[in-house]
Amino acid sequence: MTYFPATDDERKEMLDAIGTKSFEELIANIPEEVRFKGDLNIPSKLSECEALRELYRIAEENLHTGVSNYLGGGSYDHFVPSAISAITSRSEFYTAYTPYQAEVSQGTLQAIYEYQTMICRLTGMDISNASMYDGGSALAEAIILAAAHTKRTEIVIAGALQPDYLKIVNTYCKSQNINVNQLPLDDGTADINALKKAVTDDTAAVVVQQPNFYGCLEDVFEIGEIAKSKKAIYISVVNPISLGILSAPGDYGADITIGEGQPLGIGLNFGGPYLGIFAVKEFLMRKIPGRLSGITVDADGERGFVLTLQTREQQIRREKATSNICTNQGLMMLAATVYMAMLGKQGLQEVANLCLQKSHYLAEKIKEIDGCTLKYKKPFFNEFVVTLSHPAATVVNKLAKKKILAGIPLSKWDGNPNDLMIAVTERRLKHELDTFVEELRNEL
Repeated sequence: MTYFPATDDERKEMLDAIGTKSFEELIANIPEEVRFKGDLNIPSKLSECEALRELYRIAEENLHTGVSNYLGGGSYDHFVPSAISAITSRSEFYTAYTPYQAEVSQGTLQAIYEYQTMICRLTGMDISNASMYDGGSALAEAIILAAAHTKRTEIVIAGALQPDYLKIVNTYCKSQNINVNQLPLDDGTADINALKKAVTDDTAAVVVQQPNFYGCLEDVFEIGEIAKSKKAIYISVVNPISLGILSAPGDYGADITIGEGQPLGIGLNFGGPYLGIFAVKEFLMRKIPGRLSGITVDADGERGFVLTLQTREQQIRREKATSNICTNQGLMMLAATVYMAMLGKQGLQEVANLCLQKSHYLAEKIKEIDGCTLKYKKPFFNEFVVTLSHPAATVVNKLAKKKILAGIPLSKWDGNPNDLMIAVTERRLKHELDTFVEELRNEL
């Protein structure tokens, strides 16, 4: 590998081009005490061929998630049809920005409109925006909306909420002087008696995740009744795939529904970019953050699409904005739209049912292993927690060497080093599940 440093003449030519006499003059405004002294540890320059070879070598050190993958906790290994990338990579979508000019943005506006329609049908809500950055930011925005609408300053978290979402919520709420009250659990789900005591006339919103972080199904109907009894906003956090077979938030009285849209045709992508679902009942439609596409008729009677209910200037003026987030996640929204259009109602039900059946098959097989028990007795969708006879992190590391991503050790969150959370999607085949069981048995 050969390195050719710049010559003195080349350096002088570059400095002359930018109007400086020396490198020291170029960085004169940087205080001497904060300047790096010594040589930077920068590898030699490479040709394109050499650079690609090096990148491939580094990539081979990763364990690809295409192996037998049981990770979950908010990001799931669902099948992503090839048609999605084929459509989203088209230049008219790939380079499109927020469509302020309706006359040149009809395709993007229609895609947004179709996405909003599908999300409303999926969630049973009245209005959906054109998405947020991810599920966590969507929940934080929902809580800010609820506090502003009710003019109250307390949020009650019922049940187990995704820990990263909770961190985002606490960050948002601290600066808004909103108190976040997370309640204890009862066998993995919300403690209903504690919830009844916690929800008061000062409660702006009650938040519940369905299924919750540990995969358990909450009694969302009773939680909703408790929230409504004190006129609090009811916020539901959903896994959109689960809505193929579970009750829609609109059916159990949710006022705001948010969720992580990654399962809807978006790859794991090392944790992002993702898609924040955000939908509300009609009485909150003028307070919803983000972009809204509406359908109209032009002067010639032709159908057209426009941004509606909000103006660009409303978002630019911070004190008048519904949110500081105003750019829609266009490509992610489009990917979810293509996915939902391809599967349709029946297809989404089939994917959800496969997740349900395969996860329960695996759970029953794991229960037969000596040293393995299901931690919670509550119903679950596609994710569940097992308590092992050995530290979960040790077992996970051993199985990873056999190309099995066994799940998420939960000691960081529940304090038990032996707890392992396992997620199963439609991608896992029966022989993979059986192999996982045998390899897990061998490690215990």
